[in-house]
Amino acid sequence: MRICYLSDANSVHTKKWCSFFKDLGYDIHVISLNNGDIPGVTVHSFNIDSEKVEKESLLYKVEYFKFIAKVRKLVEKIKPDILHAHYATSYGFLGGLTGFHPYIISVWGSDVYEFPKKNIICQKFLEKNLSRADIILSTSKAMAEETKKYTYKDIQITPFGVDINIFKPFDSRYKEKEKVIIGAIKTFDSKYGIEYLIRAFGELCHSYDNIELQLAGRGPLEESLKKLCKELNIEDRVKFLGYIDQKKVVENFNKFDIAVIPSLFESFGVSAVEAQACGTPTIVTNTGGLPEATSPNNSSIVVETKNVSQLKNAIEKLILDKELRRKMGEYGRKFVIENYNVLDNFNNVNNIYTSALELR
Repeated sequence: MRICYLSDANSVHTKKWCSFFKDLGYDIHVISLNNGDIPGVTVHSFNIDSEKVEKESLLYKVEYFKFIAKVRKLVEKIKPDILHAHYATSYGFLGGLTGFHPYIISVWGSDVYEFPKKNIICQKFLEKNLSRADIILSTSKAMAEETKKYTYKDIQITPFGVDINIFKPFDSRYKEKEKVIIGAIKTFDSKYGIEYLIRAFGELCHSYDNIELQLAGRGPLEESLKKLCKELNIEDRVKFLGYIDQKKVVENFNKFDIAVIPSLFESFGVSAVEAQACGTPTIVTNTGGLPEATSPNNSSIVVETKNVSQLKNAIEKLILDKELRRKMGEYGRKFVIENYNVLDNFNNVNNIYTSALELR
């Protein structure tokens, strides 16, 4: 099978899709607005500024028109069996205008949660893009419900799982430690709510000497978050780990006694799945696909967004109860194996691809 993705070649998610289906022996092509390289995959790029692509302004989308003919020619040359656009606005727009079938769109998050709410023109733009797809995919039920506001078509749920042979508990997880480590691995951006985690941790520091907060990631708010730690007089109890690769992500989720995802918005919640796969109890906010990415009251505690008091109480509950942490961690591992094993998730997509060939 030959699959052509319209997607950001630099995205880690795009690379995971390509890697899985390449390993199945499929011929994979990616048409990307910005430059990128994926081993074993043919990437066709247009050298567009990725930052402008991410801004997703309607004015900038007018620029997409000059790529329509190029994308059509590439698709005609590639002659794929499946054309699959990742992101319903930019790439979904270009893919829809090729007239190729079977055509699949995967919604990603801001393309359905934020973009159509800008104005009626953006809403109609999204609706038209979705109308051209034969199949629409969503990684979460919550995002599927949001997408249904703009289409009458069925939406298939294709969760984005993890490799359970990589994301797994280490033997050292259950060894005695002097400190209880609370951790988060997220981009330092306002939508991920790290500020509220720091404030909750700051309040807990008044009562507990054996706790430490570790934050992995980079982002525009890094300096302001460090400043907040100084203002709260907890800078010596908060470690900023910087950007970490996948290997370090696994290692750190295993070091964390409690993983916190305090996001103000998440279309799905891959980090919550990764944490649970490593046997780490999680605290997540009640937004988007985060609750369904966990098993509330079994592997996770769910709190409201921006609620420092609830966040503090949830962390404190787990600080005080080591046995609860162990039980939640074990349940989380089982939950991920049953629901978010990436092999099962991608095999489901493969079945969708096979069925889609009948639409030709």
